[in-house]
Amino acid sequence: MKYPGTVLCVGALALLGVASAFCQSESNQGQGQAVVTVLPKHEGVVPPSVANQDLAVKLNGKNAKVTKWTSLQGPDNRLELVVLIDGSARNSLGSQMEDIAHFINSLPPNTKAAIAYMQNGNAVFATPLSADHAQVLSALHLPGGMRGSSASPYFCLSDLAKRWPSADRNARREVVMVTDGVDNYERQYDPDDPYVQAATKDAVKARLVVYSIYWKSQGLADNTAYANNTGQNLLGQVAEATGGKNFWQGSGNPVSFQPFLDELTRRLRNQYELGFVVRSNGKAEMENFKLKLSAPGTEVDAPQQVFVYPAGSAQE
Repeated sequence: MKYPGTVLCVGALALLGVASAFCQSESNQGQGQAVVTVLPKHEGVVPPSVANQDLAVKLNGKNAKVTKWTSLQGPDNRLELVVLIDGSARNSLGSQMEDIAHFINSLPPNTKAAIAYMQNGNAVFATPLSADHAQVLSALHLPGGMRGSSASPYFCLSDLAKRWPSADRNARREVVMVTDGVDNYERQYDPDDPYVQAATKDAVKARLVVYSIYWKSQGLADNTAYANNTGQNLLGQVAEATGGKNFWQGSGNPVSFQPFLDELTRRLRNQYELGFVVRSNGKAEMENFKLKLSAPGTEVDAPQQVFVYPAGSAQE
């Protein structure tokens, strides 16, 4: 005997099961992106072309699928860059103003730049982000602040990340911090410094690539070997987490910023946008990121952490 009603119910349940599995599969997908720097190991050598199959990505140990790998060059690839200067930097920083000006003037014409100063835990902009580099440089000056006037450079980085002065989510966002990296609220070296951790998370969430140039601040406490080592280590943590780099020269102020800024210019010209999907728990959260590139003759700098969002959701 046949039971058509039963057959219809079973068929309907099967379809519901397929739909449920599909929805569950979709809900378990996370997506994200990262800015990756690929440099030739030898100066003057053109790096080999890199395809999706040359990349292996893992997040928290889980394999991810590369969905996008695009060179960030040309007039359609927008760059926004902020030079963030410690408000309590020593006045000898004046010797580096010409190098900073030369760097900003050398940026591509479509690059929007700005100068901001670390003041009382905030990133205070001297001018808005602008592609008029002459206007940007008209606001470049010595900070003139007193010892501790920045509060903590990590407070200021968090503030900048949360209040980035542009809503263009398709532009690269890069920051150059000029500071000694000493956290006046946690002077003992602590790799788990809560303010550094908070700044790192805010920067990663805002998709900032953070670079830093070490320059001593005012005050006797900032002039010790311990402070020097502490600040440089903390700055290195933030830079590596975001895919940037900490530039420093031994235990003192560098003679010139020019070699650092030349390297930074080279890095900006060799960046790519990587998109990926990965198995996820359906929540927006920060995950450890690891990229392996199979391309001989290259060096790769990628962020150590990225934010992963549920597939199909708008990234903040």
